[in-house]
Amino acid sequence: MNLTPPSILPLIARVAAGALRLTVLVAVVATGFAWAGQAVANDRPPAELPVATDARLEQAGETVRLVMALSRPLEVTASVLAGPDRVVIDMPSTNFQVQPAVARKGAGFVGAFRFGLFTADRARIVIDLTQPAVVVKAETRPVRGGFGELVVELRHATRAEFQAAVARTPTREAAPTAVEPPADKPAGETRQTVVIDPGHGGIDPGAVVASISEKNVVLAFGTKLRDQLEASGRYRVLMTRDDDRFVPLAERVAIARAAGADLFISIHADSLTQAQEVRGATVYTASERATDAEAARLAAKENQADAVAGLEAREDTQDVAGILMDLAKRETRTFSSLFARNLVETLGGSVKMHKVPLRSAGFRVLSAPDVPSVLIELGYMSSPKDAELLNSPEWRGRAVAAVAAAVEGYFVNARAPGGKAAENRR
Repeated sequence: MNLTPPSILPLIARVAAGALRLTVLVAVVATGFAWAGQAVANDRPPAELPVATDARLEQAGETVRLVMALSRPLEVTASVLAGPDRVVIDMPSTNFQVQPAVARKGAGFVGAFRFGLFTADRARIVIDLTQPAVVVKAETRPVRGGFGELVVELRHATRAEFQAAVARTPTREAAPTAVEPPADKPAGETRQTVVIDPGHGGIDPGAVVASISEKNVVLAFGTKLRDQLEASGRYRVLMTRDDDRFVPLAERVAIARAAGADLFISIHADSLTQAQEVRGATVYTASERATDAEAARLAAKENQADAVAGLEAREDTQDVAGILMDLAKRETRTFSSLFARNLVETLGGSVKMHKVPLRSAGFRVLSAPDVPSVLIELGYMSSPKDAELLNSPEWRGRAVAAVAAAVEGYFVNARAPGGKAAENRR
């Protein structure tokens, strides 16, 4: 089996090796917490972390307050960001024991709020604004018994006041941690490198239906897929996250590129508020122009993941430009399309597919110019039937087996000498 990358890539590697090593920065954040506040492994025992409970929103005229009970007082900072309008509260790592349903209920000009681990030693609360507002107060105060109480007081403001507050906010980026980025493929490694990307995570729950969050559904699927691929002994498998952590979109792409990935699979589960009858899995590839309005809607939503976590919007930059990069993108998309078609066919033999099962749109997470990449929407959490299946171990087992079979078929048929991709290059 020929396990080489697309034919143009060695040339790019020679031309841009130094640039690639200088610019690929992987800021993989450390261990996080489940959306409902379930503590997971961390450098410190969960008992040592402050605990947040009993959150509530209170409206009084032009003012809205977020109040949250704490096990002890903490240092907090607050700022506002635009595009979309939101308030960001940073605090030390915290074990949130707040019910998700509380966070989804707005008050006044506050649409909703969310919370979770953001970096190794920092938690974050993001408050969505439906109208401009400024922060009047953000503090924790001691209460009887050594406990604390977080109070965030917001006042309705004019657009000019809000923009002035935004201008005073320092640039926010995901902080790098001590976690090392994945190493380049070791010399003599004959296995293919597959990177599995469970979407969302940490402060970004993805779609939430009842008490089920997308980030947990796709993590369970991704973990099982990793285990099955590794068990074959034919693949070196990496994950962009293997617990409830937040990873920015650009870092997900950088992880795959730094590892010299031969295939990148991003896993999601969509939700439609007004169409509970829509069901089935869909496979997406990257394209500047979406195949249809539904694909464009989904890409726009998934591309907002960084904003959901309170990061400022930024343009992704490529570290190699010109005709070589264009050729690499073209060949990479050929391989992406080959795998996507194989995946639709194989997955369709085991699970229900959407009526339009193969689509494309401008997904940022699929933007690696030198790594064939696809995004799988396993189903619609807004569909009661799909939601039931997405949480079924039996269904998950069938779907994982189908995806693993598609991976095997791709490397055997598309990437082998004389395979379909090789024929297309003649």
